[in-house]
Amino acid sequence: MWLPSLHTQCRSLTLTITFGDSFPLDIEEEAPKVETVNRPWYQPILSPLPFSTTSQFTIVFRLSLLVFNICLIYSFYTLLIQTHIGVPFLIAIFKTHQHIHYSDFFSFSVTLKLSLHLPRPILIMETMLGSLDTGKPASNDVVSCENNNSEAIQPSVPSTTLANGDSTLGRHLARRLVQIGVTDVFSVPGDFNLTLLDHLIAEPKLNVIGCCNELNSGYAADGYARARGVGACVVTFTVGGLSVINAIAGAYSENLPLICIVGGPNSNDYGTNRILHHTIGLSDFSQELRCFQTVTCFQAVVNHLEDAHEQIDTAISTALKESKPVYISISCNLPGIPHPTFSREPVPFSLSPKLSNKMGLEAAVEAAAEFLNKAVKPVLVGGPKLRVATASDAFVELADACGYALAVMPSAKGQVPEHHPHFIGTYWGAVSTGFCAEIVESADAYLFAGPIFNDYSSVGYSLLLKKEKAIILQPDRVLIGNGPAFGCVLMKDFLRALAKRIKQNKNSYENYHRIFVPEGHPLKGAPRAPLRVNILFQHIQKMLSGDSAVIAETGDSWFNCQKLKLPKGCGYEFQMQYGSIGWSVGATLGYAQAVPEKRVIACIGDGSFQVTAQDVTTMLRCGQKTIIFLINNGGYTIEVEIHDGPYNVIKNWNYTGLVDAIHNGEGKCWTTKVFCEEELVEAIATATGPKNDSLCFIEVIVHKDDTSKELLEWGSRVSAANSRPPNPQ
Repeated sequence: MWLPSLHTQCRSLTLTITFGDSFPLDIEEEAPKVETVNRPWYQPILSPLPFSTTSQFTIVFRLSLLVFNICLIYSFYTLLIQTHIGVPFLIAIFKTHQHIHYSDFFSFSVTLKLSLHLPRPILIMETMLGSLDTGKPASNDVVSCENNNSEAIQPSVPSTTLANGDSTLGRHLARRLVQIGVTDVFSVPGDFNLTLLDHLIAEPKLNVIGCCNELNSGYAADGYARARGVGACVVTFTVGGLSVINAIAGAYSENLPLICIVGGPNSNDYGTNRILHHTIGLSDFSQELRCFQTVTCFQAVVNHLEDAHEQIDTAISTALKESKPVYISISCNLPGIPHPTFSREPVPFSLSPKLSNKMGLEAAVEAAAEFLNKAVKPVLVGGPKLRVATASDAFVELADACGYALAVMPSAKGQVPEHHPHFIGTYWGAVSTGFCAEIVESADAYLFAGPIFNDYSSVGYSLLLKKEKAIILQPDRVLIGNGPAFGCVLMKDFLRALAKRIKQNKNSYENYHRIFVPEGHPLKGAPRAPLRVNILFQHIQKMLSGDSAVIAETGDSWFNCQKLKLPKGCGYEFQMQYGSIGWSVGATLGYAQAVPEKRVIACIGDGSFQVTAQDVTTMLRCGQKTIIFLINNGGYTIEVEIHDGPYNVIKNWNYTGLVDAIHNGEGKCWTTKVFCEEELVEAIATATGPKNDSLCFIEVIVHKDDTSKELLEWGSRVSAANSRPPNPQ
């Protein structure tokens, strides 16, 4: 006897199959022992038959998940039992909680074929290979096919019927990526994602770019999302997923929508107690999913075709709406199978716009206008969440209307136009650009739009700011001084409404002009003198235009690049919140691929470059024309200034020789090593002239103690913050 239990949220069905004595069933082995525990509702299972037989006996048992949100969504499946028997006695009893009816008794001397059509159930069988009852943020969703965002896809045009070869899961995913603006996917092949990659490659508008490792593929998707608004990477199960997860965490911290796609195990292997390769040796396949729960806002495990369409669309729409990464695992045997839900051209995404609470918005604007209009010398400071709030333009509108001095936090550099007439620089506490901190911290009112105050951006929590003087705007919340907070108020709506109510006040900007002293030029060195870092960045400044973009690696490049004055249209990116060394190599690859019309200038330290250097080869394969300044000072300089030790010294490489070996005569690449200013000037002239269409790698040799004064100050303050003794117990 085999007795599975099927449950839906509207009814439960018990299927009992009993064979008479005349059935020639030979038990050749003991039934496998299956652990009996509770299985999460969203995780499917196909349990092996608890017996074996010498007769021809086949049970095809197909069940898939159905999620109920507000309405119950019905679909159908077929339960097929087919067997060849002599003169058996078969009783099939179908019983429901709604008392449908009992089936008749069937007795046949020929082949029996019984087909039953029922509502598609959620399968909860008493076999469990692992539990997912671990903590996760309340805002995250783990999905089988639950549609919490059904309004995200709205029919707008008639759909077009696709050819059978195009109506597969893989092609649907490819078309969806193209629709949201992703034309390049960064991948590392593995046996679980190969079929999926075949179908992604088959999409004419999608380019699959192979990376050297999964970490760099994630960093590349991060850089791509910064330029395009969304990025995607494809890796294999567990070994690939756990490798890329560091990059996904960085994208989460920076509020970047990123689609992380993992090729998963064969759908038939779920719930079988089998141990697969690329796992940690347990039959529970959910370890990877649990790891991704804390660094993605939505997770989908696709191992049934019936709900694949809904899962994929919900995941992608959630990434766009939340501006966070999502995780999609797709069983390796599904991408090439057609399904009716993929048979038509998918309707373009149409995300429902978020709206401010009208009364809350009016109250917040009135309170903020009163707060700012009575101030003598107020200032504006832009923060990194201007990006996720899509409020940069609205912030500039307010700056135009009010006349206040305008600054940015370091992680918001590039989000606010630095050619604005009231721009005064980067506010970064003790390491701010010249005279910026004095103006901001002496103001009697300051409006921070989308700030993140962490230990790095606050220079070890040393900012001289007072809460009672501050208006803090978050993407959907306003806090005014010590007064009440206003929720459900979108930042861009608030800024635009405030611009109409604010009085012009140029006092803070005029004060800045009174105290401002232009920065001096670095001391002129002797001919052929060793190159200094401040000389290097003086020449990088001259290279910038609206057709360029700067990528700054974690380290001293943070501080030197902050002092660059960005011309109109010049891009700028760095990873301040997460600060993962090596990020810039992959991010440069992705950013340059996303905006090929711009020439990317990457400033990377030698220690960081050693972490992710391999994907310079991918830049060459893609024909990118990036200029990489490899700043070789023999170690981890930023760590030296926080806490020095022998562990901060690294083995020196012949970096130009390494890139030459990677080049290997394929593609356009030019390398050089410079020791003095004269050689630097010549190298830049070559990179921007005869080698303008090539990837240019310029290794800059500087002294190990040659750092910016800002790093020295910042490092000592962060070190003090890290070294605080425990609080008294």
